[in-house]
Amino acid sequence: MIRYIFRRIPSFVIVVALASIVAFLLPRLAPGDPAVQMAGPDATTEQVDAIRHAAGLDLPLVTQYLNWVGGIFHGDLGTSFSYHRPVSELIAASMESSFELAIFAAIIMVVLALVLGVLGGTQLRKTSRTVLDVINTAMIAMPAFLVGLILIVVFGIVLRVLPISGQVNLSENFAEGIKYLILPAIALALGQAAVIARLLQTSMLTTRGEEFVDLATAKGASPARITFRHVLPASLNTAIVALGLRIGELLGGAIVIEAIFSRSGLGQLAVQAVNSRDYFLVQALVIGAVMIAVLSQLTSELVTAAVDPRVRLDG
Repeated sequence: MIRYIFRRIPSFVIVVALASIVAFLLPRLAPGDPAVQMAGPDATTEQVDAIRHAAGLDLPLVTQYLNWVGGIFHGDLGTSFSYHRPVSELIAASMESSFELAIFAAIIMVVLALVLGVLGGTQLRKTSRTVLDVINTAMIAMPAFLVGLILIVVFGIVLRVLPISGQVNLSENFAEGIKYLILPAIALALGQAAVIARLLQTSMLTTRGEEFVDLATAKGASPARITFRHVLPASLNTAIVALGLRIGELLGGAIVIEAIFSRSGLGQLAVQAVNSRDYFLVQALVIGAVMIAVLSQLTSELVTAAVDPRVRLDG
């Protein structure tokens, strides 16, 4: 297992290194000069040049990149142009809300994916399978923002049982915070869960045709034992890898969901950073999102390797 881990790490290091270059160049490709924006419309050329020099924007791009990467290794993500505060402080202040949403959505996604996937992977009647396929397809087809709007109308406006905007952090009031998380988390998780469920269902149906399943059936094993003891464990590999990818995408999808449900989190911070051309803040948010996605994928591959020794041999 240790050898497998060391074989996988280099590829992920390369991905993060390339992502850091993209994160650095991306905001600089956008039109506009943050120094001009910080100086204001009445600033002179000398004042703009002074701001640009103080922020290090007059240095060669290679030097700026190396200074930024060096600062990351020392815990310094730079200072926000628009907020005039360390980027690490801004991210830390917004992180709690986004992480609560992502974690709660991940829990819903895993539970729903397992339920739908296992149901689809069992021997169902034709009518039941058709209904389940329709539900899965509808969940995949509907974008998160549309699901969010439907939930707002049904549970917030018509039934009035759950709040549709704002937030209460779980650290402040756990029970109240859960109420504010339910609708946005469901909107964020629904489509992702359907994709994983479809993969799990396909894998389980394929596994049911294997010889060891026929052998278990011939020995008189109950349908439940065959499903949960033989079929499901042998079918989890694809779903686990997909789960790692989807968890990484939850934070990206949270940007839209936070806007719909008026939550103050990393999504709102990212939008403000892009609008104000806040280089250091954009860079930190992009590389942070990539790191989360990479770590999620690496974790899923390690879990898959732990579950199935064949993966370690082939990896």
